[in-house]
Amino acid sequence: MSLVHATAVVAPGAVLAPDVKIGPFCTVGPDCVLEAGVELVSHAVVDGRTTLREGVRLMPFASVGLPPQDLKYDGRLTGVNVGARTLLREHVTVHRGSMGGDGMTRVGADCMLMACSHVAHDCTVADRVILANNVMLGGHVQLGEQVFVGGGAAIHQLVRIGRHTMIGGLAGVTNDVPPFGNVFGLPARLVGLNVIGLRRRGFSKENLAALRLAFQALFKDAGTFAEKMAAVRARFAGDALVEEVLTFIDAPDRKREMVRPGRMAAEDDDA
Repeated sequence: MSLVHATAVVAPGAVLAPDVKIGPFCTVGPDCVLEAGVELVSHAVVDGRTTLREGVRLMPFASVGLPPQDLKYDGRLTGVNVGARTLLREHVTVHRGSMGGDGMTRVGADCMLMACSHVAHDCTVADRVILANNVMLGGHVQLGEQVFVGGGAAIHQLVRIGRHTMIGGLAGVTNDVPPFGNVFGLPARLVGLNVIGLRRRGFSKENLAALRLAFQALFKDAGTFAEKMAAVRARFAGDALVEEVLTFIDAPDRKREMVRPGRMAAEDDDA
């Protein structure tokens, strides 16, 4: 049997796996599904058409699935899907989907959303993403896998951020950020590769060298951006990581321009 504290309120219709733990003063709505090993520590709220996958944990005062902060929202039953083993710390908010999408906000598996971070309606957050304290994601933001967003950073609505990207603390990100990049500042500017993160994740020296050259050619060298894209595409044909960057930049459904370069950070010679 699920372990539900006497002060918790679980609405009829909610589906709880047998080993779910629901602590004091939590609330679970009627259209929610809590899979095996989910734990709501205390004072947490789960609402909407929300699914918490296996092993998700909500710390005190976290809320998932409440209505979006969107004036277009018409009250329909939309939802959230939170991937397995993801941790939501104190006061995290993940709002359910709104208009202009499929009505779902998605957070991937093995993520950590630190205290007071916010995931707005219709966001897509991939696996193993970390949002540090007080991070704010606007509506329809897309984060690739293993992105790290530093404390207090704000991501503007409709922005895409490629995988393995580092967003510096207090950054204000108003444009798309390519995979493997490192951005910082207000407004955020591309300052190089996420070298430390890529090394920790097993990228080779050859991978980093090719990406560094491609980033320099795209974001630092002279010429029109179209010319530089063509030159990089020809020079690095067959390099999967560089081609991933080019594909991201060329995405037909993009809503924002690409981030502008800042002063490129110095990198180690053996990067």
